[in-house]
Amino acid sequence: MRLISLWALCCFSTVSFAADVPGSQDLPIVPRLADAQIVDYRPPVELERIYPLGSIRKISGQLRFDGQITARGQTTAVTYELPPEHSATEAFTEARKALQKQDAELLFWCQARDCGESSLWANEVFGNAKLYGADEQQAYLLLRLAAPRDNTLVALYSITRGNRKAYLHVEQFEAAAPLGELLPTSATLLRQLKSTGELDFPDRVDAPDDTWLRLISRGLNLDTTLRVTLSGPKAEAWRQALISQGVRAARMETGTVEGKGLRIDLLR
Repeated sequence: MRLISLWALCCFSTVSFAADVPGSQDLPIVPRLADAQIVDYRPPVELERIYPLGSIRKISGQLRFDGQITARGQTTAVTYELPPEHSATEAFTEARKALQKQDAELLFWCQARDCGESSLWANEVFGNAKLYGADEQQAYLLLRLAAPRDNTLVALYSITRGNRKAYLHVEQFEAAAPLGELLPTSATLLRQLKSTGELDFPDRVDAPDDTWLRLISRGLNLDTTLRVTLSGPKAEAWRQALISQGVRAARMETGTVEGKGLRIDLLR
């Protein structure tokens, strides 16, 4: 029995036995991948933070991206080096799923060259040279935690370097002032739909509003091969409104009226 218990501990414990950076610790909201090692830790510090909401590039010495969130607050950052048996993609996906189980909202999600230059993410955004790798081996995700912690953002960045070492960077930002309304990008809605098979909007309980109608219709029209089911009390109203925004009627079906908001499921 003792041998079985030790085997189970080795296989399933979320605590790494590797040598972490002294004084470091995990963020409670993101579980550590087994055998990952903390190679960089930055304790809470108050500063102004800019989180890109688009592909990053540098023009005339200035960073450029399509959108951003700028706020002041406390930032805590943890960088993990992953064991050889786990990929950066795997660690990124597990962290995303853990946050989504806590009802975190995805604001911006990019992968590979859609993110821009890895060197800019590493050095300009996160200030950590360990995160510099091949552009096609990167992923970035910015999420907002659910109420009552909706003034907290979490940034995930994964990368595989040229030496095949893989890293996951996790950054938690607690804003000093209310963040107000933050909207996801249409491309992020599409990536989420294709990756998870669903989009859930529990707050969209009323008739379609212009802002969300534009976001959802643009997301669906970024890939015109997809077919979806719309569910919820106002599902048919949303379907008709999306048709008026150029989404082909043949791509959308109306599902159940259950639930309090709008839900979109991918028809595979």
